[in-house]
Amino acid sequence: MTPQERAERSAAAMWASDDASKWVGMSLQRVTPGGAVLALRVEKHHTNGHDICHGGVIFTLADSAFAFACNSYNQVAVAQHNMISFTEPGHLGDDLTATAREVSLRGKSGLYDVRVARGDGTVIAEMRGCSRIIAGQHFEEET
Repeated sequence: MTPQERAERSAAAMWASDDASKWVGMSLQRVTPGGAVLALRVEKHHTNGHDICHGGVIFTLADSAFAFACNSYNQVAVAQHNMISFTEPGHLGDDLTATAREVSLRGKSGLYDVRVARGDGTVIAEMRGCSRIIAGQHFEEET
């Protein structure tokens, strides 16, 4: 099995049970070993009292991209901690894309950067996530 096939099978297994990401309205665009791209169109129910996209929605999008990136090796990984910085607001109707990339993976600890951008390329948030590999796999794999 190639690393790309492993990433795709891991993502498919996770997506099948990821009710939260689907409920928010995200779509999984692609996954690579150590990377992932998720998308979300900002709808009225995603906006806050300032009539902009709620920061928690943007964080959720970034966190989901992070999750698919760090789980792309068919090893179950969870977040240790994440930090996000918001640089621009998201607006009703914006097509947001969260792109996660692996910075480092040593032993069971991973470091990932996630950029959230509008369709015009404007970056609205940057997140750094730290992952920890725990017991388990997403699918049975012959060794």
